[in-house]
Amino acid sequence: MSALWVVVPAHQEATRINATLAALADQHDRDFTLVVVDNASSDNTAEVAQDFASRAPFPVHVLHESEKGVGCAVDTGFRYAIEHGATLLARTDADCLPHPGWTAGARDALRHGAGLVCGRIDARRDEHGPLGRAVFRALVRIAAFFGRIRPAHQRRHGYLAPYRMHAGNNMAVTAALYEAVGGMPRRPSPTDRLFLNRVRRHTTAIAHARDMVVENSTRRLRAYGLVGTARWYLDKGPGRHGEDPR
Repeated sequence: MSALWVVVPAHQEATRINATLAALADQHDRDFTLVVVDNASSDNTAEVAQDFASRAPFPVHVLHESEKGVGCAVDTGFRYAIEHGATLLARTDADCLPHPGWTAGARDALRHGAGLVCGRIDARRDEHGPLGRAVFRALVRIAAFFGRIRPAHQRRHGYLAPYRMHAGNNMAVTAALYEAVGGMPRRPSPTDRLFLNRVRRHTTAIAHARDMVVENSTRRLRAYGLVGTARWYLDKGPGRHGEDPR
């Protein structure tokens, strides 16, 4: 059985997850096991994943997590993978498209000493043209800069490594490090920054891999707007909006 397991949390993604699964099937390195965690969906997300499992080029496990929240789904998937022999863990989301070198890039970085590794995110091409993707990249750079200068992220607070924005939908981590830091916070999004800061308090082995590229859905940005999305990532909640569109 492969040492690498890929976890995909999914909530109400029946109409989108097939594209993500197809992107995983197109990986150059397909020596991994996939875990799809259906997170309290009321649509047929789980059935779509099960159908894919019958023809996938790698083993697929479909789990059900009734506790709502992406952190709950990711933690359930990662801990299930570890219990079944995983030593390397990777994650993307059910509305994201990892490029063909994604799993190979993750495996290579972890095998060369990284404890946590993330790559580059871009806007999905089927949602945006060149201008839209350029704007998205600019927003990501601004968010990364803000994260670096944010007082709460400074190393004087006990962090061993400087802050560098890592997207949860494009990450990989060793099973040993995941368990050592207590895992992903079991809560709704946002969880990425909280998990990264847990890792920063534990190790300096945090890396960026150029070969790990994921096209990211911008549904939240379009639903909440720029200010609303910023509030969300600052833990201010969805404001007047309802359920997280992602």
